[in-house]
Amino acid sequence: MKKGLLSSLLVMSLVFVGLSGCGKQGGETAKSGNAGISAGEDKIQIAVAAPMTGDNSEYGIGFYNAALLKAKEWNANGGVLGKQIEIVQYDDKNTSEEATTIAQKIVSDKKVVGVIGHFSSGVCMTAAPIYQENKIIEISPSSSHPDYSGIGDFIFRNNTVISKEGAASIDIAVNDLGKKKVGIISIMTDWGTNTSKMIKEMVEKTDAKVVAHEEVMEGSDDYTPAITKLNEAGADVVICCGMYNLVAPVAKQYKQINPDIRIVGFSNSYSQQLIELGGEAVEGVCFPVIFFSESDDPEVKNYVESFKKEYGSAPSALTSQAYDSVGILLTAIKEAGTTDSEKVKEKLYQIDYKGVTGDTKFDSNGDVDKQFVKVTIKDGKFTKMD
Repeated sequence: MKKGLLSSLLVMSLVFVGLSGCGKQGGETAKSGNAGISAGEDKIQIAVAAPMTGDNSEYGIGFYNAALLKAKEWNANGGVLGKQIEIVQYDDKNTSEEATTIAQKIVSDKKVVGVIGHFSSGVCMTAAPIYQENKIIEISPSSSHPDYSGIGDFIFRNNTVISKEGAASIDIAVNDLGKKKVGIISIMTDWGTNTSKMIKEMVEKTDAKVVAHEEVMEGSDDYTPAITKLNEAGADVVICCGMYNLVAPVAKQYKQINPDIRIVGFSNSYSQQLIELGGEAVEGVCFPVIFFSESDDPEVKNYVESFKKEYGSAPSALTSQAYDSVGILLTAIKEAGTTDSEKVKEKLYQIDYKGVTGDTKFDSNGDVDKQFVKVTIKDGKFTKMD
């Protein structure tokens, strides 16, 4: 399952200067890795590395809570390979510097069989070469940068690449909503900049056009200047390249100027907090997701009920992708019959896992291709689009 070689040095240059092109990194550059938990060890550890403090802490805490729930379910049924599963929490603060330190700690701990994390693509791509070099499996529930999985053959994601999700968001805006004058508002981060650029290029390939694009600072209280420019340009739909904490205030402030504007986001907006923050203003907001909490699927229903009982709220899309990521890793360990990372890795490339975020099969690059559900907010609830 090994791909073309790509040195860690090249990967790091991709992170900082934004070059493209990658391939899976083979075993020549990898160290000994995890040769398996010894018979004397009574627990198998999985690390969850994500922001547990700071602006994006809710995502890291969501990852951690999801991992705890999945481990609890497996432990109630005997664990894996006759051992109990322990989830170990690491706070990377969503910074590359902290992620580097954490990754080095994780690879030095031979009890850790794999990593769920990190959250943002840039942080993932900083830590991933360390895991790859040491043959530690990493599954990110959220990284969407196309180059991430190319870092090596121990690097996986349980999330679609951003180009696929972007195409789904554009499909909603242009085809489902029938809008032809697209405005874009994006946060000033690597993800926001790269995503908005991609959206502009993809919209131009449709019969719609981008009439304006505004970049804003994440966490601002006033988006009115950007909204005014988008509205004056004649936008009849706005694609928000940001999370729910951008979508909610933009919807509130935009509808004070233009009540008829339609807003489309991404799956990182799929959180109950969007509705709580946005209120009536987020009615009609749409986005594609690979997890839908209101699904009729019995497994999804049981999961949502269990999560609510355990934590008091419904799980978000990214939280649910973390939940499945743990299940995927544990299933691969079970099928391998060992925690030896080489053997577990091979089982990951062969896996066909049915979870709450749909069917998971990794391609030769460690990526997944999942079906999107188009979701909108109606009467204060998430519902499938008609």
